[in-house]
Amino acid sequence: VCLVKAIINDRETFVKQKYNEYSKIRENYENSRSSYYDLDKAREKALKLDFNAYKIPEPNEVGIKIIEDYDLGEIAGYIDWTYFFHAWQIKGIYPDLLNHHERGTESKKLFDDAQEILSEIISAGEIKASGVVGILPAVSDGDDILIFDPVDRSRILKVLPQLRQQSDGKKECLCLSDFVAPKDSGKTDYIGFFALTSGLGTEKLIEKYKTEHDDYKAILVQSITDRLAEAFSELMHEKIRKEIWGYSPAEEFSLQELIDCKYRGIRPAYGYPACPDHSSKRLIFDLLEVENNTGIKLSDSYGMYPCSSVCGMYFAHPDSRYFSVGKITKEQADDYIRRRGRETNKIDTIVKNIIGK
Repeated sequence: VCLVKAIINDRETFVKQKYNEYSKIRENYENSRSSYYDLDKAREKALKLDFNAYKIPEPNEVGIKIIEDYDLGEIAGYIDWTYFFHAWQIKGIYPDLLNHHERGTESKKLFDDAQEILSEIISAGEIKASGVVGILPAVSDGDDILIFDPVDRSRILKVLPQLRQQSDGKKECLCLSDFVAPKDSGKTDYIGFFALTSGLGTEKLIEKYKTEHDDYKAILVQSITDRLAEAFSELMHEKIRKEIWGYSPAEEFSLQELIDCKYRGIRPAYGYPACPDHSSKRLIFDLLEVENNTGIKLSDSYGMYPCSSVCGMYFAHPDSRYFSVGKITKEQADDYIRRRGRETNKIDTIVKNIIGK
């Protein structure tokens, strides 16, 4: 009502006030925007690891390994229950939450119900965990990672373009390709890949509970299988380090130490800060023949089905670390699109969202 009166009584003054108000908002926004290195400068500030002094660990198993019907009971031992509670909008850290003065009763009831459903899932055997992992020869070429055929190492199987940090003021502008030996080093490095699911058969159990009008248990099933997928990822990364790649065979970490990433190497998943472009999953799905080998499907918008699935890469270099690409310039977005082989006017939404200017 007040707004209408202001317009009717003195439209010219109202418009002028609003113009000044929004001009200030626009000015404040422009002043608060981050500045960016141009792409060449960002690449000059790449992390420069000494690969001459680095002994590249030879994997125990090179190639693709299919995992079928993995033991859910073993996977369950790797669940990070803190994020289970976060999915239910209960903030805090497990197991402290169970004794919280305000949320303890609610948390304990939810946890007990989850344990009951988890036991049912494991004993029934209707939900399956499967996947595929691969360790393949690789080198970096600037911001790209080149993947080679493990038999004919002169044949490039895939080129995986990566994104680089560009925010002004950074001492180093990181890119995942920095953690792989460059092609001019004369060395052949390796990189790992994974696509894992703990959700095969989930829909059938969810539908059962919905038919019984028990939406609470249906949501519990989805929450638990999501946590099982992340736990499966944690477990398989441990097996990669200790057995399949085998660069840390003697490591011994508690679950909390695993959750805190005390081990050597990283496993960035697509959609996360170091590799935010979900469309790159298509490259890995093709490389590992994920759909044929696991039953995991990739939608046109790069969502994975079943939903309780994860896909990403393994890096073994001891100096590899997680980071956020953050905002980039349109210059890099265009360059990345070109390297991916897509037209600039078809930039994926995720790439548009990370353009800073």
